[in-house]
Amino acid sequence: MSFPRRRESSFLNYWIPTFVGMTIIEELFMKRILLFLFLFTTVSFSQINWTEITSNYTLPAGIKVFKGERSSPILKIFYIDVDMNNPDLVIHPYIGPNKTINNFIPFVGAYAGINGGFFGGSTSYSAVVYPYEVKAQNVATVTRFSQSYPVIRSFFGMNFDRTFNVEWIYHFGSGVEDIYRFDAPMPYTLNQTTPLPPPEQSAGNVYENLLVGIGGAPTLVKNGQVNVTYNQEIMWGSGVGFDNGDPRTAVGYTADNHVIMIVADGRQASSQGVGLPELAQIMIDLGCIEAMNLDGGGSTQMAVGNQFVNTPSESRAVPTILTVTHKDSLHIPAIPQFEKIIDTGDPEASVIGNDWFPTANPGYWGTTPSLLHSLGSGLNYVEFKPAFPADAEYEIYAWWVASANRCQNTPFIIKHKNGVDTVRVNQVQNGSMWNLIGTFDFSPDTAQKIIISDAGTIGTYVVADAIQIISYDPSTDVNIEDSPLPGEFKLFQNYPNPFNPETKISFYVGEQSKIQLKIFDLLGNEVRNILNEEKSPGFYSVRFNGSGLPSGVYFCRLISADFYDTKKLILLK
Repeated sequence: MSFPRRRESSFLNYWIPTFVGMTIIEELFMKRILLFLFLFTTVSFSQINWTEITSNYTLPAGIKVFKGERSSPILKIFYIDVDMNNPDLVIHPYIGPNKTINNFIPFVGAYAGINGGFFGGSTSYSAVVYPYEVKAQNVATVTRFSQSYPVIRSFFGMNFDRTFNVEWIYHFGSGVEDIYRFDAPMPYTLNQTTPLPPPEQSAGNVYENLLVGIGGAPTLVKNGQVNVTYNQEIMWGSGVGFDNGDPRTAVGYTADNHVIMIVADGRQASSQGVGLPELAQIMIDLGCIEAMNLDGGGSTQMAVGNQFVNTPSESRAVPTILTVTHKDSLHIPAIPQFEKIIDTGDPEASVIGNDWFPTANPGYWGTTPSLLHSLGSGLNYVEFKPAFPADAEYEIYAWWVASANRCQNTPFIIKHKNGVDTVRVNQVQNGSMWNLIGTFDFSPDTAQKIIISDAGTIGTYVVADAIQIISYDPSTDVNIEDSPLPGEFKLFQNYPNPFNPETKISFYVGEQSKIQLKIFDLLGNEVRNILNEEKSPGFYSVRFNGSGLPSGVYFCRLISADFYDTKKLILLK
């Protein structure tokens, strides 16, 4: 049996400032009444009997389920305790077709969870954030008194470092980088008849390090204290009551990185439900330092797999849920251990044959235009000879400028560890982007190469531009401590990567040279020129700050008189 730790409540501090316009005697009298009610209510919280019921279910280590009961006021309440110190567990929201959560949880392959934020029909009115993607946004406005009221509302987020926050957020765009957090919601009062102006972006801060999360309203707990921002988030007029007994759903986290998901049954003879201040105090009693309310009423549900844990009052189908699941469900892209881009003007590229000419069309990679050649017999080709750092699997990508007169079956000849493969691509399509040619095994053997041949048969011109080589095999990682050869230039992978907003870029200069260090976006546009100066031989490191750039993939290129090298940078805000 587990008993929650008691904490001091700020319930009284929350209520007293709401009584304005009273005489001193009236205010003192009201404070005495509230103090009595506060003490009585606090005692009622402590009367909840908690029993662990984890053994009723099949769950991995780190997930526990508890049932709470109270005789007066009658209550049945349940919570899931997720130990986020277990690296195999993550908290993951989902949005999808409306389902009751005992059907929704097995549908997404999660272990357990609760219903999510507010919605209408199949539309979520609360934010749902996946890795690098906003699936739904918190409502920007609500209608009261036939007017539109801008609102800042609550959000529960899990960060890349597996820490948590309950924040007040506003969306200034559709991306994760457009989510801004504020120190407080907007200062609305109960039944305020005049809307406030929308929040200004400069008054908030970019929500950095956010991995996943879900919106709701209102906040219940901040800094370990009851802080129910019901009026400020304009929950009045929404159908969500403040202190009436109702089915309720909430989520919070503890100082030792446990996530608490809780549901209270209500509107039943066996359970009256709880109000928001009481729910906030219960979350504090369970150790939460921050907590947020989710959709309640007929939506309140908790399930492990396909089994309901609580007894929902309606078993309503919902479009969003908040789950505990395995870390692999996040589908975070693997971080490449080796990356190399070779353009047609780089030393590792050789142009063989006659009559190659540069394209006049924009959209080529880097600073060297794409090269074109009319269809032929294979005697004219561009040969790329990368230095593969280890015996491993590598992905080969190609970039070209597309046009209607391009070859529709351009041969890419891949000479790899296990033989030779020819992959034909349609260069009429998918221009000015990286296109996967295939995945092959390569070794450091210098005979292995990639060739773009003129031996196409459909169209007018083949295109040779840049190729990109990526490996996720740890053996291909180039350690900065590896000493380059005399006279050699080397660009090392930035650290950290992904980064936000700053990362360190290191490189080695083999001989006295003018060095340029530039940042390009995915389309090959130069976005920053970090360095352009003469350098003596030796190791160098510079800091690159991505503030002002949107989240995404970028490329860092080191350029000297006769050397180019490129690394991929991932900026995550």
